[in-house]
Amino acid sequence: MTLEELEQIVATRAKASTDESWTAKLLAKGPEKCAEKFGEESIEAIIEAIKGDRDRLTSEAADVLFHLLVMLKSRDVGVADVMAELAKRQGQSGLQEKANRS
Repeated sequence: MTLEELEQIVATRAKASTDESWTAKLLAKGPEKCAEKFGEESIEAIIEAIKGDRDRLTSEAADVLFHLLVMLKSRDVGVADVMAELAKRQGQSGLQEKANRS
C-alpha cells in the first residue's frame, strides 16, 4: 500500500457516518483533536522504539502514519503537498535545509 492509497482510504472513511467510522468521528471533533490523537500515537511509537519491541513499533508506526494522514486531512493538506515539499528539499543536506529555515 502507498501513502496515496492510504490517503484515499482516509478520504473515503471521512465521508462515512460517524456511527460507522472512527476516522469520520475523529475528523468531526476538529483539527485539534486530530492533532492530539496523532501526538498520542507518536508517543506510543516512541515508547516502543525505546523498548526495542520491533513488532509493537511496527504496529504503532502504522497508527502514526494513519493518524498523520487524518490530521493532514483535517487541515486540507494532501500527501502530494508533503511530497512536493520533500522534493524541494532534495539535493541539500538536512543541516543545510534546517539552516535555511532560520
